[in-house]
Amino acid sequence: MSVWIGIDLGTQSVRAMAVAGDGRVLGTGSRPLTSHRDGPRHEQDPEQWWRELAAATREAVSTVTEPVEGVAVAATSGTILLTDPSGRPLTPALMYDDRRADASLANEVGARVWERLGYRRMQPNWALPKLLWLLPGAPAGARLAHQNDFVNRRLTGHAVATDLSNALKTGVDLIAERWPLDVLDALGVPGAMLPEVVRPGTTLGVVCAAAAEETGLPAGTPVIAGTTDGCAAQLGAGALRPGSWNSVLGTTLVLKGVTKELIHDPLGVVYSHRAPDGSWLPGGASSTGAGALTRDLPGRDLDALSAEAAARYGADRPPAAPRAGGGGPAGWRVPPAVTYPLVSRGERFPFAAPDAEGFTLGEPADDAERYAAILLGAAFVERLCFDYLDLLGAPVDGELVLTGGATRSAYWTRLRADVLERPVTLRENAEPALGMAVLAGGDPASMIRTRAVVEPSGADLREPYLRFVTELERRGWLDATAAAHARERTTTR
Repeated sequence: MSVWIGIDLGTQSVRAMAVAGDGRVLGTGSRPLTSHRDGPRHEQDPEQWWRELAAATREAVSTVTEPVEGVAVAATSGTILLTDPSGRPLTPALMYDDRRADASLANEVGARVWERLGYRRMQPNWALPKLLWLLPGAPAGARLAHQNDFVNRRLTGHAVATDLSNALKTGVDLIAERWPLDVLDALGVPGAMLPEVVRPGTTLGVVCAAAAEETGLPAGTPVIAGTTDGCAAQLGAGALRPGSWNSVLGTTLVLKGVTKELIHDPLGVVYSHRAPDGSWLPGGASSTGAGALTRDLPGRDLDALSAEAAARYGADRPPAAPRAGGGGPAGWRVPPAVTYPLVSRGERFPFAAPDAEGFTLGEPADDAERYAAILLGAAFVERLCFDYLDLLGAPVDGELVLTGGATRSAYWTRLRADVLERPVTLRENAEPALGMAVLAGGDPASMIRTRAVVEPSGADLREPYLRFVTELERRGWLDATAAAHARERTTTR
């Protein structure tokens, strides 16, 4: 049986996974990464990426005896550096959330292109503003490299193309599938500095002898153009058909789906990657999520609170017919409070509100009620995201796959199904590294396995959801059109 290698080059670690064609994980390896943070500055050492990637990959393949058919690398979105023509780093890597750059010039010059691509404007932490910030000190012959471009060059031993997914935040024209050279020229970016662009899934070369020695991968193994970490997680979750979505709820909430047509968002909070088959992968990232639990309930046993909330409010019960008079199944009741669980100041999706702050409607009496209020608020934000996507014309009626740390709580998973009023799917393994193994050539139908499908319990949470929507609108954060659409969609379902 053949094996594919997926590598997830993240912020805190690099993880490699050897996956068989039937989805069995034959080997894994992981190594930590260190960062240098100081206010808006966030940098990493690119040489450390390669050292730790090589070590993690060597560990993952150390017991693999089957033939390795391909390797692909996922990396953080918007992370870049400058290299010399031979691929040696000239600068530290500016990480995805480094905010020292100013996006105003890029937005002024490229407005027409960014509008056509649907996201309307760039953020300061996107790659193109960071490239402009690096340019004044760049020596002659400097080259742009995204995070996975740097390690792919080490794997192949020669210059490589970048993929459309990682190049999105550097301003690539995803419709024409090429750099908008007129815009970049006007910004002072030399065309010779830019790598070629290909779709994810394109063969970039093969593992060279030097890389084989360091990584343990067989020399001659095809090296496949990867994606950003978010797209890799979506591939690993198996959200691959138009209308299907992957909702990742961990510290924060990220939604990514599949559409046949490019989605245009007047607020600029949804942007789309290009899929390997040419379809589109729209998505957005909220600033709400489980990070509010560790902040607001420090030191508490969250598993114990989950069990207490489930017993108290009944959302852990299997689906049942609603009791007489409506409202939900017998033994079920609405948590008495709901919290808007912002992890940090400001919201990014499903609306843009830099000054947004968390709040609680109602008065939680104890930690179990505070816990339930945070979970309910996160589920309401998730539903509002889907209401907004529906307003933009995105299909949202396909399979919904839940991944991320929140899925460890059975209560939270059932609550989300109740709020969304639809079944939700859990996978056995939905890591970004698995998504890269699939992209490297594995068969997703065989490699991606379903653990469970969780049905709604029949609980009716529409009234507290609409109160939550009204409060967001009252505070001036949620657009009136989006709020009206959420009400219409809720009352007509």
